[in-house]
Amino acid sequence: MTSALGLTAYRQAVAENLSKDSGMAAFYRSRDFAPIWTGPDDTAALRRAALIEALGTAQAHGLPARRYDLDGLIRRLRHVEGERARGELEVELSRTFLQFASDLQSGILTPNQTDPGIKREAPRRDPKILLEVLAASDPHQVLQHLAPSSDEYARLMRAKMRLEQTVAGGGWGPVVRTAKLEPGQSGGDVVVLRDRLIAMGYLEPTLSASYDGALTSAVKEFQTHHGLAVDGIAGSSTLSQLNISAEQRLEQVLVAMERERWMNLPGGLGKRHITVNLTDFHAKIIDDGKVTFETRAVVGSQESDRRTPEFSDEMNHMVINPSWYVPRSIVVNEYLPLLRRNPGAASHLEITDRQGRRVNRANGFSQYSASSFPFSMRQPPGPRNALGTVKFMFPNKYNIYLHDTPSKSLFDRTTRTFSHGCVRLSDPHDFAYALLARQTADPQGFFQSKLATGREQRVNLDQPVPVHLIYRTAFTTVKGEMEYREDVYGRDARIWEALSAAGVVLAGGPS
Repeated sequence: MTSALGLTAYRQAVAENLSKDSGMAAFYRSRDFAPIWTGPDDTAALRRAALIEALGTAQAHGLPARRYDLDGLIRRLRHVEGERARGELEVELSRTFLQFASDLQSGILTPNQTDPGIKREAPRRDPKILLEVLAASDPHQVLQHLAPSSDEYARLMRAKMRLEQTVAGGGWGPVVRTAKLEPGQSGGDVVVLRDRLIAMGYLEPTLSASYDGALTSAVKEFQTHHGLAVDGIAGSSTLSQLNISAEQRLEQVLVAMERERWMNLPGGLGKRHITVNLTDFHAKIIDDGKVTFETRAVVGSQESDRRTPEFSDEMNHMVINPSWYVPRSIVVNEYLPLLRRNPGAASHLEITDRQGRRVNRANGFSQYSASSFPFSMRQPPGPRNALGTVKFMFPNKYNIYLHDTPSKSLFDRTTRTFSHGCVRLSDPHDFAYALLARQTADPQGFFQSKLATGREQRVNLDQPVPVHLIYRTAFTTVKGEMEYREDVYGRDARIWEALSAAGVVLAGGPS
């Protein structure tokens, strides 16, 4: 039957249901509304079968399976009657495919709406292009390649399955309820510690009730995998991490999988790139998937206005013997109150006007407020400079960069949240040599010659390097072992809350 507009009931149903989906509408208009799912041909049947199979894997990927209503979709496929119903089903299948593809490729959530410190945008693909690729390719291949192809994502999926089995089996057993255990002790609490470490895979099965050498080694391995001080003593920090349930660890892994989808960039992370895991307090240079340089880092403090944001950008130069141009927020919130009381305070900093001229401190500053203070503050290059001897720049609107620091003792701490937001490096010179090795035969000599001048020197990188400031409380080693870290800014807790609200559930049972 044909409508007054000359459209079949099928085509009219498709057109009406696409009125608010510009990408889908463009795709169907380009093919004169011909179906890709509901046609009578074998290819359409193959696409339907491939989609149903793919939707069945939603739980394995930690996706909200109820969002795709697989059972309802199958019922409608079996009972579609009439051309209009076929048109409505055609749109529903495409919409379900696009929702699943977007969730699996780029994440379920909108990152920058989950926490204000997450400045990252999910790498969403064009719906029209997704449908075009599906229409022109083997649907099984298209659907199988939606998920991130990174080794990390594959290892997280395996860890998820292991944790689900643990949860289903009752977890890791009783928690350790004492405050501290150490080598040489024995008794019931040591047995609980022993059994929990055996269940977690850190200790071979044993009947020993003593805190012996094998148990000490197991505790050290546990501490290593949880970013703790490695001393073999089960103190409060170690026991706190040891007593975290399998369900909570599973939540962390599901959050990590979502975060990995946010990093599923069409062009990849970069053949050479830099990552800073804010919860692990380390910066790494990665070449062709392998860590070629690593150093400890200090990140923003846990105060809400000093937390290091998450984002990606490109490092294009370094500054040797840098000046520190004090951020306005620090000038008015920290230094101005001191200057109002004592104009000679913070004497290591120059105070300059808008023309860059030094201001006479003798005139005082008591007449200024945070909004009216008209001056800037700068610390010249030197051994006490807050940025140390070098800073690494990836210009961004958040004014975040990597740099040296004279406060070396902070790198000995386990939790290193002490900066105003920038990332301090423990081995900045070696970091510079690793970056410069691609463009000079003697990177150390080149760097040291610039440093010896004592003057501020900009050195451009011949090839800009992508920088990714990430936040992972659960991540894997190349061997597939899980590592866990503290949720120092509380971001992963908020992500899990949002994932749960979106319909993501834990498989297994109570532990």
